Amino acid sequence: MDLGLLGIHHVTAITADAARNVDFYARVLGLRLVKKTVNYDAPDVYHLYYGDEGATPGSLITFFEFPGAARGTTGSGAINLVQWRVASVDALAFWEKRLAAADVATERAAGGLNFADPDGMRIALVPVEGARHQVARAADVPDEVALRGILGVAALTAEAERSRLLLHEMEFSERGAGEFDLGPSRLAYAHASEPAVQGAGSVHHVAWACRDQDQVTWRERLSGAGATVTPIIDRTYFHSIYFREPSGVLFEIATLGPGFAVDEAADALGESLVLPPRYEPLRSTLEQRLTPISNPRGGATVG
Repeated sequence: MDLGLLGIHHVTAITADAARNVDFYARVLGLRLVKKTVNYDAPDVYHLYYGDEGATPGSLITFFEFPGAARGTTGSGAINLVQWRVASVDALAFWEKRLAAADVATERAAGGLNFADPDGMRIALVPVEGARHQVARAADVPDEVALRGILGVAALTAEAERSRLLLHEMEFSERGAGEFDLGPSRLAYAHASEPAVQGAGSVHHVAWACRDQDQVTWRERLSGAGATVTPIIDRTYFHSIYFREPSGVLFEIATLGPGFAVDEAADALGESLVLPPRYEPLRSTLEQRLTPISNPRGGATVG
């Protein structure tokens, strides 16, 4: 039975300021705000989703807002870099100029362009010749230079060998020392002995995509390999299981379906605050508590 995971589904991180976060990811980076909802485990906290125009798994980065949170520190058990595809080396010059205009410092390194978001999360734009999918089509970002989905993540670990064994169980292929591939996605490890402290700018977890019908089998397989795996959890737009790999990084395996148009029209994603049915009775209270945000790519102010 072919159980192959399909690469990255999404990356979820923490922001201390939702309005600033929306401005950076939707205006500066040109991503589409595809969902404004709340953390299902703490409904007075935003959960914001950004991605390509179709909210395609693999293009998605999401954020929990904890207003005023102190910055996290990187270390073992933390993802410390998120890499995005661009279609060519020529795109990097466009992003250098655009980020400079937004007072974001950049650095050319390892063939890509490195910078940090307003909370300090490290980002790299990496040219992948021929990358044609998952295009974020902002009006002022030409298609040929637009972001084209998440390429990979880098993590720090004090348990490299144990992490390696679990990745093999998950059918990652080993590209080099501490470097792994899963479909179109990459994961790299470097050593760190001190543990991370989570806060603003920290990646909370990385989700890997599976076919909807395979999730039960993946849960059984990972449990059999010694991972402590949650029950399957309904996240409205996908179903999820969670577990920590040996270095402490929180992994999720998320289904492709049912998708983001289950509670909004596809051409109106992210334009209003959507809540799961159990939180609808709290709508008026939540709208007063949540940080007011305005989508620079269109849509109403919420909060």
